[in-house]
Amino acid sequence: MKVRIDDAVFEHLPHFSLGVLHYSGVSLTDSPKLLQGRINLFVESLRLEHEAGKLTEIEGVREWRACFKKLGIDPSRYRPSSESLLRRLLQGNAFFWVNSAVDVNNFLSVHHALPYGIYDENKLTGSVVCRLGQAADQYEGLNGREVHMEGKLLLADDQGPFGSPIVDSVRTRVTDQSRNLMQVIFFHEQVSPIKRDEILGSTARMFTEINGGEVALSYIVTSG
Repeated sequence: MKVRIDDAVFEHLPHFSLGVLHYSGVSLTDSPKLLQGRINLFVESLRLEHEAGKLTEIEGVREWRACFKKLGIDPSRYRPSSESLLRRLLQGNAFFWVNSAVDVNNFLSVHHALPYGIYDENKLTGSVVCRLGQAADQYEGLNGREVHMEGKLLLADDQGPFGSPIVDSVRTRVTDQSRNLMQVIFFHEQVSPIKRDEILGSTARMFTEINGGEVALSYIVTSG
């Protein structure tokens, strides 16, 4: 199951790309104390370095807001998930622990200031495409709301939309019983090819170090 990007996306974001990793045979638990300590230490250093009101000083936040504007999306109304996570943490809120897969995913999203998605691959059907939402595209989001995706960047399989750089769906959520996962990194246009490869590699290493399993496939999706 490979992911492609619809050509219409490149009309707005010609240098947009995705990093995609497929994991098999993972074993999910509560995050180990070592990971929790590493994440909490990073959050504390983040708070010392940045203020909540100056998030746009972070490259990933600034550039993803620019991408949203190019798509006609108001980034103050619909924030990239990475910015939402960073904003919560810089406002003094605690890191929200879910399970070892989601926690690593959220940590990497904050660390790189990039939207990351993690999905149960066994809940996906057919091919996956990253495209712009249509009028009928909506789903129940992990934020507890019905999310209307018209005009927004999203991921869809044969059943319809299930993810986006804003919020993911309940339908494909990862639970402790999930064994085969797909992880998607939404790269903004200013991430260099070398940096994309570095992030893809370090993501795979950390994810499998914590969750076991193996990387069945990893690749970058671009207009080229």
